[in-house]
Amino acid sequence: MTHSRAIDVIIPARNEEGSLPTVLREIPRALVRRMIVADNGSTDQTAAVARAHGAEVISAPREGYGNASLAALADIPVGDSVVVWLVADGSDDPAELARVATPVAHGLLDLCIGTRVQSPEAPLAMTATQRYGTAFAAGVLTARFGIRTSDLGPFRAIDRRALQDLDMRDTTWGWTIEMQVKAARAGLRVGEVPVSWRPRIAGEPKVSGTLRGTLGASQKILHWMAGAVFGPRFDPAR
Repeated sequence: MTHSRAIDVIIPARNEEGSLPTVLREIPRALVRRMIVADNGSTDQTAAVARAHGAEVISAPREGYGNASLAALADIPVGDSVVVWLVADGSDDPAELARVATPVAHGLLDLCIGTRVQSPEAPLAMTATQRYGTAFAAGVLTARFGIRTSDLGPFRAIDRRALQDLDMRDTTWGWTIEMQVKAARAGLRVGEVPVSWRPRIAGEPKVSGTLRGTLGASQKILHWMAGAVFGPRFDPAR
């Protein structure tokens, strides 16, 4: 991938000491400027493990994927760069980073989503609730804004300046869907590329593996879908 734009990777992480070494080793270092692990109030050795494997660590003690993302973004100046999100549990394949980042780095898209729905591993790695909820939300976004969307996957790349203009606010499970709704409203060039989806390397899922996480994520999706259909006054992050 030949381009002149820096790529910064954000990895929100909470108690992921078992999976982070593999995730960080698999990131193609020649393509990225910074690897930032947003330590989201971990009680294990997540921060130490991240530093030992070459990542910068940003403390984000307030629990929530959005809180971790916002803390990391605050350390990335707004400029001509690309921001990529990876999950810390190994579900995303970091070797596919170039596939996700290239359309944005080359100026072809403003936001590129890694879609998991074509992955042969998806039926095993994603719960039924995740699959149906994702299909519902993607269908609403496609129908409402006319953009081809099939997934709300966390593996994504976005132009740093465009991201700043979206004024992201969601602090918990709604971060990814907020980004897609706001990007569509703003008329950004949004596209997707197929990516793999693997079972997590270690530990228990933070969202799909708990009733609290599943209900919270489902509620966020429904609220943001209402915001997509009826306008910003229904946005749950307001």
